[in-house]
Amino acid sequence: MIRDFKKQDLDRIMDLWLDTNISAHSFIDNGYWESNYDTVKTMMPNATIYLYEENDIIQGFVGLMDNYIAGIFVSRQVQSSGIGKKLLDYVKDKKATLSLNVYQENSRAVSFYLRESFAISNEQIDENTGKIELSMNWVK
Repeated sequence: MIRDFKKQDLDRIMDLWLDTNISAHSFIDNGYWESNYDTVKTMMPNATIYLYEENDIIQGFVGLMDNYIAGIFVSRQVQSSGIGKKLLDYVKDKKATLSLNVYQENSRAVSFYLRESFAISNEQIDENTGKIELSMNWVK
């Protein structure tokens, strides 16, 4: 089931955020994510967040800032089971356009978004990590 974020969900989604970023971005030092944890935690309630939950267990979430997908995060134990697609389809139903940035080296995510009809519009270097980021867009 997909539902709206509640304040009491914050600690769980932050655990998911950290774990998923570390596992998906082996090409970036873990310290980068750990050092940004508190900043992201304070920003999280300002985003529009939808959670995927089964049996009262949060298994994934998507964070939006207007039409920008800040990220889709799915617990490692249930990745590749369709949860990310369900979350993405949910926000596609709510928006006419979507955009996001994804690291080029995160080939699994790049493939996912290309498969879901996103197009690469730009390539740039992320100043914080020195890694190549792809800007991607989707139009209904």
